[in-house]
Amino acid sequence: MKNPWTTELWRVIGIATISLIIGSLFGQAVLFLLIAVISYLSWHLYHVYQLYIWITRSGRYQPPEGSGVWREIFDQLYRLQKRNRARKKTLTKFLNRFQESTAAMPDGTVVLDKEWQIEWMNSAAHKTLRLSPQKDIGQHITNLIRHPAFQTYIHQGNFRKPLEMPQPDDEHKYLSVRVVPYGQNQRLLVARDITLIKQLEQMRRDFIANISHELRTPLTVLNGYLETMIDDADHNNGLQEWKSSLQLMHQQTSRMSNIVNDLLMLSRLETNPPLNGGSEVSVPAMLSTIRDDAMALSGDKNHDIQLDIDDNTWLNGVNNELYSTFSNLVFNAVRYTPNDGKIMIRWYRNEDGAHFEVQDSGIGIPPQHIPRLTERFYRVDIGRSRDVGGTGLGLAIVKHVLQRHKAELRIKSTVNKGSTFICDFPAKRVIHSPIQNNQ
Repeated sequence: MKNPWTTELWRVIGIATISLIIGSLFGQAVLFLLIAVISYLSWHLYHVYQLYIWITRSGRYQPPEGSGVWREIFDQLYRLQKRNRARKKTLTKFLNRFQESTAAMPDGTVVLDKEWQIEWMNSAAHKTLRLSPQKDIGQHITNLIRHPAFQTYIHQGNFRKPLEMPQPDDEHKYLSVRVVPYGQNQRLLVARDITLIKQLEQMRRDFIANISHELRTPLTVLNGYLETMIDDADHNNGLQEWKSSLQLMHQQTSRMSNIVNDLLMLSRLETNPPLNGGSEVSVPAMLSTIRDDAMALSGDKNHDIQLDIDDNTWLNGVNNELYSTFSNLVFNAVRYTPNDGKIMIRWYRNEDGAHFEVQDSGIGIPPQHIPRLTERFYRVDIGRSRDVGGTGLGLAIVKHVLQRHKAELRIKSTVNKGSTFICDFPAKRVIHSPIQNNQ
């Protein structure tokens, strides 16, 4: 196949040569060359006009009839046009499928551009987010959904976790809102109705709180009678043979009482509103007390429990909740660390905030169990956990307390080498020792 540009070049050379030869015969070589150039340019101008008419008149798909290099140009443009048309049909087909599938979803779905303006929404968005396809296309999403939690969620730009918020215009219904970035700075906002899940969670919390309250009184009575009977067994020969059984019953009822108390505390933590303020908590003094209690709990195990604390770093929070968190982690270290093991308790601060750390040389935790440790009643080793007296709720309490204080729990562990539990408190919760400030 000949190269059209080579042919066109030879055509130009031929026209120029012929015009010069003819012009020389008449003694007007320059004039004939000028006429040839003007004619050649007019031919190109005519084809440019045809090209303009072709690309500006919609509905005309067949290319104009051209000659020379222009025929090749028209053919190439026509083939490109056909490819683009086929690609456009494919994209349109995919877009229609996407819109059909998204429109059929029960979750409200909104497509947002890089400026957070609405480009498209499905019909469920009207039900869940109270948006109107007729009026709200092109509007900024934060101008239409004005809930403070949603505004903060959008402005912070951290979309790793969904946002739970009341439904617009109905505070009794709840939505789970997730933003998924995609494409060229576009976002997909998906809102799911989680009212039923919230109601079931509330029913669960109410049930646990009610049953715990109901169990608390009979367990207290049982413990009281068992303690009395155990004391009387030393002086009553008739009860002597029952002493070991009474002690086992007392041990189990005490364990049930601890579970009930932990369940009640979890229920309070879940139902309490988010912690905005708090009081000044002397963490150094609290940790000194916990260390003394840990030494008493260790007893004959002869643990080496060391304390490394910053005396000038206090927290703004709830005293009893923080005590429960820190003591749970320290006492767990005592329970799961073998005899003569080492436990290090650290409290320090840096530019990121304050940090409470408990490091032990205990049995360690297999990595597959670490993500589930804060679940209620989750046990790595059921038999061993019961033997050491755990309720299975300690780390769940730790998680909820830290969430109330806007803190996070990190867990590092190696089997047969030990574990490290770290509580990271944000800088806004940290305060300098008031005692030092007054001196």
